[in-house]
Amino acid sequence: MHLRFVLVPFTRSRPGWLRRCGAALLLLAGVHLLAAAQSHQPPAGVQEGPIRFGILPLGGVFESRNDWEPLLADLARTINRPVSVLSVSSYDALDQAIRKNQVDMAFLSGRMALDAVTQHGMTVVAQVTRHDGLPGYRSLLLVRKGGQVTTLESVLGQPERLRLARGESKSVSGFIVPQLQLFLPNHIAMETRFKSEFIGTHQATALAVANGEADVATNNTADLERFKLQFPSEFERLIIVWQSDLIPHAQIVMRREYPPEFQKKVQAFLANYGRTPGPRGDPERAVLRSLHDLAGFLPADNSSLLPAARLAHQLAHQSAMNSQWVNEEARASRLAKVDAEYAQQAAVLRGAASPP
Repeated sequence: MHLRFVLVPFTRSRPGWLRRCGAALLLLAGVHLLAAAQSHQPPAGVQEGPIRFGILPLGGVFESRNDWEPLLADLARTINRPVSVLSVSSYDALDQAIRKNQVDMAFLSGRMALDAVTQHGMTVVAQVTRHDGLPGYRSLLLVRKGGQVTTLESVLGQPERLRLARGESKSVSGFIVPQLQLFLPNHIAMETRFKSEFIGTHQATALAVANGEADVATNNTADLERFKLQFPSEFERLIIVWQSDLIPHAQIVMRREYPPEFQKKVQAFLANYGRTPGPRGDPERAVLRSLHDLAGFLPADNSSLLPAARLAHQLAHQSAMNSQWVNEEARASRLAKVDAEYAQQAAVLRGAASPP
């Protein structure tokens, strides 16, 4: 199995623990790369190259890879083709890999899946479900017990004094939703109003607040549940001061050029994974639980991304309304472009227009 590991530096300020762990991560990367090269060779007789599966960086890089490998090994056996893993440390790294045609399938949240489908030749084959039965999860805002701020009102009242830990700009729960539903309505732009900002995974942002290296952080309900299990002491230091409306779950996408029958075979594998009753299905269900407590996958198509397109449109619209313009004609022009882009996206997702 081929493993590509990409380290991308975070912007502006870095928590001390991250700087201290950098060398150890690079050393560990070499160990895992060597192990992957030695122990995961493609099966004999397979002529095609491996299916390259990209993983959205929700926790640690190696943790994400290890969690997904059992499921991807089962997929490889089902489709009789090797599956390699691209596990990266940032949304931007995965986005670049998709742009460069280095990813054939991927686990993506709404905005990244939306871009992959409408701009980069991919299509939705499945959507994840969770054991709580909810059709989505929620974005959260976290502060530290005994910290500089302990209420939402104090966060909104003095952002210039606070250190923010947030997700990347393509992270739905780490940036898009809190910006749209909380900060912009209160005339706060996350990128410019805080004293400093650290950009990282949900695990990293929660740790930054718990360890006193940030004052406030974005996160989400699914990742915070996992964080509680992995870092119980640090979790006890956190306070949730805000939560969003429900956000639709992530999707599995794959390149459109794969034959329809192959896409259906992959979709059927995902839809049936963990559904076998009794002890025979227990190992697969255990794998799903390790993947952020998933219950499984549902067959889906591009229309499942319509809520993500609406969120992106709302954020772009609100940002245009809050920005400074030379005159109202310039603002109106920008709003018209935002509306036209959304209409085109919606048409593509409904199948009424051809994607690029």
